[in-house]
Amino acid sequence: MQQALDLAGQALFISNPNPRVGCVLVNTQGQVIGQGFTQQAGGPHAEVMALRDAAAQGYDTRGATAYVTLEPCSHTGRTGPCCNALIDAGIAKVVGAITDPNPQVAGQGFAKLRAAGVAVEMDDAAGAASRELNIGFFSRMVRGMPWVRMKAATSLDGVTALHNGQSQWITGPEARADGHAWRARACAVLTGIGTVLEDNPRLNVREVATPRQPKVVVVDSKLDMPLDAHVLKAASGCTIYTSSTNLSKTEALQALGATVIAMPNAAGKVDLAAMLRDLGARGTNELHVEAGFKLNGSFLREGLVDELLLYMAPKLLGAGAMGMAQFGPLQALSQATPLQWHDVARIGDDLRIVARVAARDQF
Repeated sequence: MQQALDLAGQALFISNPNPRVGCVLVNTQGQVIGQGFTQQAGGPHAEVMALRDAAAQGYDTRGATAYVTLEPCSHTGRTGPCCNALIDAGIAKVVGAITDPNPQVAGQGFAKLRAAGVAVEMDDAAGAASRELNIGFFSRMVRGMPWVRMKAATSLDGVTALHNGQSQWITGPEARADGHAWRARACAVLTGIGTVLEDNPRLNVREVATPRQPKVVVVDSKLDMPLDAHVLKAASGCTIYTSSTNLSKTEALQALGATVIAMPNAAGKVDLAAMLRDLGARGTNELHVEAGFKLNGSFLREGLVDELLLYMAPKLLGAGAMGMAQFGPLQALSQATPLQWHDVARIGDDLRIVARVAARDQF
């Protein structure tokens, strides 16, 4: 099962919006005869890859055991049901790590295997690791919205930019490359129009190798998006959420390939919660937020952030500079956003902190 989990990790950058799944086939003599992981959307799932690997090596899969990090699918989507493929291959036992939260599966895959005479066992110890690897997929299936990860690079005293806007670079090259790896695993990278106007970022993955680029999402209430902005040239497409009804600007942006979605709230801004539900409906598992302190503050104030990804440089930048989020002022310490440490690691000369909003992953 650990080998299957390691294989699932190899799907980290490629399988979105499908879950990251690994599969290992073992014959009755305890020999590994096939292995695989989920390919790009529309491609074969882990079980089919493992069966193909066994066939390519000339192994007989009848009577074998399949170790799978997520319940085999039981429905026909862009590919056929994996449980059928396992049954047809003569697999005698399936050891699964966790049930698939997709309502189209949700235990039906295991039930179909048992009905066909295939023994099914659960490896609960591996379930937590599989769920963690697919936290965004579980979030979308259970909550109907993506797992929202807010990234920021700061000094030790929480500064993200000097008073004159200078921010490149607070952290070192290793931290920047690591940040791109987190971009690569996300379905979409989100920013605000303020960042687009000030920095004209590309928001693509450049520092690590990846076969796919995340989609780009921009919150732009007034449709101030310049028609020559780099984000409009994103290979994976750019989606703009707005509260504007400017038809001519909308048509101009759409002519450049952008998707423009009007989603206003009562205050005339973009309804961020409704936006997240819409992104979930569009297949977004993990949403990677790289925005300015105003939009970050709005996400935090509305309780829409699940996880913080912070890179802290060993330097102090002093007063008068910008912080990572603007919200409050709070009237009591009890109003603070409660966080739990999830991971702390040194990346080059900097510190990477992953902190989750308390109990947010309990779904």
